[in-house]
Formats: sequence, structure tokens, C-alpha cells
Amino acid sequence: MCTCPAVHPRSATVGQVRAFFRDAHVHMALLVDGGTLVGAIERGDLAPTLADDTPAELIATLDGRSARPDALLSETLDAMKRAGRRRIAVTSDDATLLGLLCLKSSGLGFCSDTDVRARQGAAGRPA
Repeated sequence: MCTCPAVHPRSATVGQVRAFFRDAHVHMALLVDGGTLVGAIERGDLAPTLADDTPAELIATLDGRSARPDALLSETLDAMKRAGRRRIAVTSDDATLLGLLCLKSSGLGFCSDTDVRARQGAAGRPA
């Protein structure tokens, strides 16, 4: 699990989330409020008809987009694959965001914080 995923405030707009998704490595935008995960957005949620100033929280959901840290990895992975999802937020019982489970594009393992930092450095972005 990546323990320091990029997050957005609850007040983020659809336009801000669209800009975040310009990075091809991004699969999920996480909306947080004081460390609590309030919603997750995937590219497909961003209908072209949505105005950029629309509050992103209106299209965010947690349904099928979060798991607890004690969930069986095999069951979580199966659910991710059935849904065609490569990212799932990991939260505590009180919805505190703990990290992001990121399935590698090969489908053969999960990204680590080290993987993410290395990719950011290779792309010329600060780690």
C-alpha cells in the first residue's frame, strides 16, 4: 500500500480533479476532510457535461472504492479485478485514510511508496 497518496480537500472542484487526471499514472482522486476519506473519483466519473466549478464531492463515492486494512488481500484483489479497478483506498474503521492500494499495470503486484517516488523522480516531479 502507498502510504502517502495525493489527496484533495473536500472543497475540490471537478476542474481541479480533471487537471489531476492529466497524469496518465493517476487512476483515483481522493477527497479528504481532516484526514477522513469522504469520497473517491475515477476518470469515468467526470462526465464531459459537468462544469469545472461543480463541487467534486457531488460525484465522489466510496462504494466499492475503499477497503479496511484487515480485509483479505485475495478478496480485495478479486473485487478490484471484477470492477476493472486498479486503485482502492484503505481506511480505518472511522474512515481515516491510511493509504492507497495500487495494482501495477502488469497486474502482478502492488506499487510501494518507493515505486511512486522513483516514478516521480524519473518524470522530473518532486518526490
